[in-house]
Amino acid sequence: MAWVILIVSGILEAVWATALGKTEGFTRLWPSVIFGVALVASMGGLAWAMRDISTGTAYAVWVGIGASLTVAYAMITGDEAFSLVKMLLILGLVGCVVGLKLVGHE
Repeated sequence: MAWVILIVSGILEAVWATALGKTEGFTRLWPSVIFGVALVASMGGLAWAMRDISTGTAYAVWVGIGASLTVAYAMITGDEAFSLVKMLLILGLVGCVVGLKLVGHE
């Protein structure tokens, strides 16, 4: 269950990171609200998952999921230019996250 919570928390990290970029310095209400809710839920889930998963592994997986999804979403929506190199690097990051799960002892 800790891994499921960690994955959801990583997804929520991408949500809050994307929303933060749309707040325009917290001057826009709904992106700011989405940011706050997603941030609290993401951090809470990370903390919960870290009861059963080591800090280093949990944090690396959480960041990897969030960073990968944030960049992928930005490329899909056109907020960031698509690049084959970026896509390959994201896939490498995802591979590393999966590897951490496979070699983990939790």
